[in-house]
Amino acid sequence: MKNCYSIFFLLFSILSFGQQKQFNINWTGTKFLETEYGKIEVPAFEAKHFNYDDANGLLYFAQWNIEGNTINENTVTISNVTYESITDSDLKNLNPELIPDKVKYKFYNTNAREKRSNYFEMSPIIKDKGVYKKIVSFNIQYNLQSGKTINDTAKDANDITNSVLSSGQWYRFYIEKSGIFQLTKGFLNSLGVNTNTVDPRTIKIYGNGGRMLPLLNSENYPFDVVENAVKFVGEEDGSFDSSDYILLYGEGPTTYSQESGTNLNLYVDKTYYYVNVSSGNGKRIQAMPTIDDTADFQIDTFHDYQFYEVDEYNLAKLGRRWFGDDFDIENQRIYDFQFPNLVANEPVKFNIAIGAVSEVPTSMEITINGNVASNLNLGQSSGSTLATASTFNNALNVSNDEISITLDYNNNGNPSANAFLDYINIEATRNLIYDGDQLVFRNRDVVTIPGIVEYTLSNAAAVKEIWDITDRFNVTNVLNSDNQSTIALKAQSGEERQYLAFSNSNVYQPKKDAKSRVANQNLKGTIFNNAQGDFEDVDYIILTPTAFLSQAERLAQINRNQYNINVKVVDLESVYNEFSTGSQDIAALRNFVKYVYDNASVPSKRLKYLCLFGEGSYDYKDRIRNNTNLVPSWYTTNSFGLTSSFVSDDFYAMLDNNEGSMNTADRMDIAVGRILAEDIQRAKEMVDKIDTYYQPEAYGSWRNNIVLISDDVDEAWEKTLQVTTDGLGTSLSVEKSFLNSIKIHSDAFEQESSAAGNRYPKVNKAIKDAIEVGALVVNYFGHGGEDGLAKERIFDKFDAQDVNNICKYNLFITVTCEYTKFDDPQRDTAGEFTFWNKTGGAISLITTTRQIFVNVGKEFNKGLDDYLFAFGSNDYPSMAEALRLTKTDNNISGLSQKRLVFYIGDPAMKLAIAQPDVKLTKVNDVEITQPVDTLKALSYTKLAGEVVDTNGNLLTNYNGTLTATIYDKQIDRQTLGNDGVGDNDGLIIMDFTTLGEVVFKGQASIENGLFEFDFIVPRDVGIPVGNGKVSFYAQTSSPLSDQAGANFDIKIGGINENAPEDNIGPVINLFMNDENFVSGGITNESPNLLAKLQDDNGINTASGIGHDITAVIDGDETNPIILNDYYQANVDDYTNGVVTYPFRDLEPGLHTLTLKAWDVYNNSATSEIQFIVYDKDEELVIDNVLNYPNPFVSYTEFWFNHNSAEPLDVSVQIFTVSGKLVRTLNGQTTGGNKAVSSVSKDIVWDGRDDFGDKIGKGVYVYKLKVKSNRLNKQVEKIQKLVIL
Repeated sequence: MKNCYSIFFLLFSILSFGQQKQFNINWTGTKFLETEYGKIEVPAFEAKHFNYDDANGLLYFAQWNIEGNTINENTVTISNVTYESITDSDLKNLNPELIPDKVKYKFYNTNAREKRSNYFEMSPIIKDKGVYKKIVSFNIQYNLQSGKTINDTAKDANDITNSVLSSGQWYRFYIEKSGIFQLTKGFLNSLGVNTNTVDPRTIKIYGNGGRMLPLLNSENYPFDVVENAVKFVGEEDGSFDSSDYILLYGEGPTTYSQESGTNLNLYVDKTYYYVNVSSGNGKRIQAMPTIDDTADFQIDTFHDYQFYEVDEYNLAKLGRRWFGDDFDIENQRIYDFQFPNLVANEPVKFNIAIGAVSEVPTSMEITINGNVASNLNLGQSSGSTLATASTFNNALNVSNDEISITLDYNNNGNPSANAFLDYINIEATRNLIYDGDQLVFRNRDVVTIPGIVEYTLSNAAAVKEIWDITDRFNVTNVLNSDNQSTIALKAQSGEERQYLAFSNSNVYQPKKDAKSRVANQNLKGTIFNNAQGDFEDVDYIILTPTAFLSQAERLAQINRNQYNINVKVVDLESVYNEFSTGSQDIAALRNFVKYVYDNASVPSKRLKYLCLFGEGSYDYKDRIRNNTNLVPSWYTTNSFGLTSSFVSDDFYAMLDNNEGSMNTADRMDIAVGRILAEDIQRAKEMVDKIDTYYQPEAYGSWRNNIVLISDDVDEAWEKTLQVTTDGLGTSLSVEKSFLNSIKIHSDAFEQESSAAGNRYPKVNKAIKDAIEVGALVVNYFGHGGEDGLAKERIFDKFDAQDVNNICKYNLFITVTCEYTKFDDPQRDTAGEFTFWNKTGGAISLITTTRQIFVNVGKEFNKGLDDYLFAFGSNDYPSMAEALRLTKTDNNISGLSQKRLVFYIGDPAMKLAIAQPDVKLTKVNDVEITQPVDTLKALSYTKLAGEVVDTNGNLLTNYNGTLTATIYDKQIDRQTLGNDGVGDNDGLIIMDFTTLGEVVFKGQASIENGLFEFDFIVPRDVGIPVGNGKVSFYAQTSSPLSDQAGANFDIKIGGINENAPEDNIGPVINLFMNDENFVSGGITNESPNLLAKLQDDNGINTASGIGHDITAVIDGDETNPIILNDYYQANVDDYTNGVVTYPFRDLEPGLHTLTLKAWDVYNNSATSEIQFIVYDKDEELVIDNVLNYPNPFVSYTEFWFNHNSAEPLDVSVQIFTVSGKLVRTLNGQTTGGNKAVSSVSKDIVWDGRDDFGDKIGKGVYVYKLKVKSNRLNKQVEKIQKLVIL
C-alpha cells in the first residue's frame, strides 16, 4: 500500500505521549448510505474512520501499526473527552435505540499474519441525560503488555501429532439424541466387528459428542477424536458372549449452543461415534469419588430443561437462523410439555422466539395454561430487511405439572403475512424424584454455594445406576445394587454438575449407516510429509468433496507448476473424520487449517492460501431441493437483513488464538478463495479455464487493458460512483502507466427509453466489446443485484453467459450489491454465470454476496487497487491475497461490511500482469532523448525500442514478438447528465479524459532484445499536435514470459503535405471461423469472423467519422458493428492485418455479411460473405464433405464443415465399389475451450486396409458418420475417392 505510514497521520490527528494517544473526530455533516433497496442518512465524519451497521449503529474506528510491545487490553481507558451537542433532527435516520447513554468503546491487539496493529472502536454519539452529544476529541490511555512484542513467534497451538485413526480397526454408528445407549454383540457384528475373535477388553469407543464445535479459537476443544469411558458388562472373562454389552453415554445433536442460539446442531442431525479394535485395554467408567465429610447443604430438586424446536425454514435465505412451524393456514398452535413433580413455588423460565415475514406489523399472542402471558409485536419486512423476529423471555409461576402453550397469530388482515416458530425453551424446577425414564438432573444453585453438596434422589428403587456426565469423556458412576428407594451422592459444590439416572430397561439403541467401516487415516501426522516422507511446509490447501478430488488435484498441479509451491489436496470427509468425528462442522475445517498454519517450521513459511473447492449453500442439511452445500461457509446469526446478514469464507482465515468470533477485530491470516462448482462437470470446466489462463494462447496485449465502468447518476450523491471510478483510472495512469484504462462511464452515453425502463444499449455493447477484445481487470462501481449491473441492465446474467473472450479471461470486480449471491441454490446469479462461462467471462471475481453500502464500496475500491496493482512495486500478490491485505488495511479494517466481499477463484492465482520493461529508444532513427519527428498524418514512421530488465539493462537473449499500440492524444469528454440530476453547482456533469484513438496496432519481431516497426500515420489523426501514447507488449516462448512498457514522449498531429498519392482501397478476404471456410458454408450461432485485410499503406483504425472498419449483417446498416479494436497488423508488416470478431447468438438461417474497411488515406473497399447458421443445440449439420487430395497416392484427409462447438465422434468407412468394407477410421473433431473451427480435417488415411496392407488403385466409396454425444444425434454422408 502506498504511503502506509503517512496515512496514519491523515486518518486522524494523533499525538503520542508515552502511554497516551489523542484522537480528533472531524465531523463532516451527513452522508447517505444506499443499497438497491433504499437509503438512510446519518451523521458523518472522515470516511477512513466511519463504520455503520444495523446492529450497532454508527461507529468510529482507528487502527495503527505497532512495532514494539503490545498493549494490555485491560488497561485501556479513555479520558479528556470533549463533546458538541447534536439535535434530534441532526441524527437523521440514525436509530436512537442504538445510541448509548455513556461512551462505549473496545480495544484490541490484532495480528494479521504477523502484521501487528492496535484497533480501537467506539460509539461517537451518546445520549447524556436526554441530550445527544457527539464526541469531537478524546485520549486513550494504556499500559504496555509486559514481555510481549510483535516479534513473539512461538507456536500458538498443537505440535505435530498422529491421529488416533492412523492404526487399528475402526467402525462407526450414530445416535440422534442424548442418553445412555446399549451396544450389543449383534449390533457390533452388524458394524463389521468380529466379536468372536476379539478380546472385548480391547474394544474402545471414541467420539466428541453432538455439540457444534466452538467458533472461538480460544475455546478448549479436542483436535482429535477422544476416547470415551464406557461400561462393558461381561468383558471380564475376555470373551464377547451373546449376553455381553456396552453402555455408553452419548451426546446427541441437540445440545444448546449459546453461540448460535439454537438447541439443534446446525450442520447435522446425527452424532457419530467410533468403535475401535486395537491393542491395549479400553477406557472404562470408574466409580464416582466418595466423600466422607458431612454435606453442607442438601439438594432434592433439580432444574429440568425442555425445548421444542424444528428447523425447516430460513426466512430470508441469509443467515444461520432457522424456523419451524408456520402459522399461514393454522393461525393457532398448541404445544404441551410435562414436568412431573413440578416445584410450584419456583418460577418457570420461558424463552419463546417467533419470526415473521409480513408487509405490515403483526403480532403473536402467547397463552400459558390459559393465561395470556404476552402479545409479541412482529415488525414489518421492508427494504433490505426481509423478515423480523421477537422473543418472549420471562419467568412465571405455574402450578401444574402440565404446561400448555398456545400461540395465536394475528396477521393484521394481511393474508400473505406469515409467522414461524423458532423455539420454545422452558426451564422448570422439579423435585428430584425418579419417574421411570432416563432422568438427567442438575441444579444451578450449587454454583454459587461453597462446600459439599448432597443430592438425594427418591423413588429410586428401579434405578440401577447414576452417572456423572459432566465430563462426557470421563463419565463416573454410582451403583444402586441394593435397589434402594433413596440414593444420596455427594460432590464438591461451586460448579454445576450433571447427572443421569437410569435403569437397564430404558437404555436407548444406536443406529448405523450402510457404510460403517472407517478407513485408517492420519491427516495430522502426514499433512507436512513430502513424497520422501520428510517435513515440508505447506503453502496451499485445497479442501474438496470426495467427488471433486481428481479436479482438485489437477488444480493443485497447475499451481505447483506455475508458482513452485507445496499444495495439498484434502478430502473434506477426512477432515471431519479426524476433527469432528465424521460430522460436518465449519469449525472442524477451520481447526484443521489452523493446525497446519500453527505448525509451520517458522512463521514466514506458514500456510498462505486456502481454496474451498465447491459450491456452498445457506442450507447445511439439504432441506431444499437441488441443494449445493458441498463446502460449507460461515453465516451470521443475524438472518434477516441484506446489509447485515453475512455469508463469509473469511472465517477459515481467522487463525490466531483470540479470533473466531468474526468481530471487526478478527484479522485474516491467509488468502481464501472458492471455486463455484456444483458437480464434477462444472469442476472440470473451471479447472480447464484456470489452466487456459497460463497457456501460450492466453498471452497477448489484452493484458495491458483495464476496463473501468461506472453507473449513471440517478441522485445527486451518486456522482461519487463515476468520480471514484475515474479516480481509479487516474491512479493507474500514474502508478502503472503501461496499463491502458478503458473508461465506460454510463452517463457519457445516450440513455434510451424502453418498455422495460431506461436502458443504455451502447454501454451494454461497449462493455461486451471491451471484454471480448480482452482486459486484465474489469471493475464496475455502482448499483447491481443478482441479475446484473445497474438498474438499466448494462450487463446482465445473459450477457455474462454470452460474452466470448476465450483465453482472455479477466478479474471481474463488482463491489456492488449481491452480484454473486452464490449460496442460494434456487437462484443462479449474474456473478456465477460470469465465472461459469466456459469460453468467456471471468477467471475470478472480487465480488459481493449481500447488499453493500455505496460508501463502503467506495473505500474498498480505493484500497483494493493499492494492493492488487502493487503500487510502488513490481511484486504482485495473488488476487485473493490482495483482497486479504485490503481487508486488514488500516482504513478498511473497521468496516463490518468488509465480510461481504468474496474472492471467487483460485486464491493462489496472480493477475497476468506483464513484467517491466519495454522502452522506446528511437523515432525515425533518432534517439528519443533528442528532438524527434512529430507523427503527422500520412507520414511514414519507424519506431525502435528494446526490452530491458527492472534495472534498465538490455535483455540480449530476449527473442519474441512485440505488439505495439499507438494511441492518438487523450480525448476530453463529459458525461451527459442523462437523468437531469443536479446539485448546488447545477446539472451534474463530470469532465474526464480517455485514451486517444488507435493510430496503429501491429506486431514486430524482437531479436536479442531489440525491435523496430514502421507504419503510415492515418489521415484521421487529430490535427492539433500533442502527446500520444505508445503501449508495448512483448512476449517470448523460451521461457514463456511477457513484458510491458509505455512511452508518452511522442508528438502526434499535423499533416504531411508531401505524402505520395494513393487512391486504391484495401483488399479484403472474408472467412468464418478459419481460412478453409467457403462462402455459403455452415456455422453455429456464435461463429468467429475472420477478415484478412491488405493495403500498401496500411489500414485505418483511427476512427475518423465514417472511416471505421464496419460489418453489416443482412443489410442492417443502422446497426453496424465497429471492428477497429479487433484489427491487428501482421508481424513486421503494417500492410497486412487481420480482424477477428466473435459473433454472439445469431439467428438460424442464411446470413449475408458485408465488411467495409478504409486504408490510412481513407480509401475504402467492401467485401461480402454468406453463411448458414444452424442451432447447435437442436440439430447437427455437416456439409462440404470431401477428401483432399483426391485422387491421392499414399495420404488423404477427410474434410467437412459442421456446426458444433463441442467435439464430435467421427467414423469413416471405406468400401470397394462392390460394397466390401476395407477400412474403418475413428476419431474426434478437435474441440475444447481454446478454439472452435467449423471445418474438420481430423481423420487422415494412408491408403491401407484394416490389416495394414496397401490396397489397390481404383475408385472407392466412403461413408462419413458424425455423431454428437451431447445431442445424441448422428449424420451420414457418402462420397467417392480415387487412389492412384
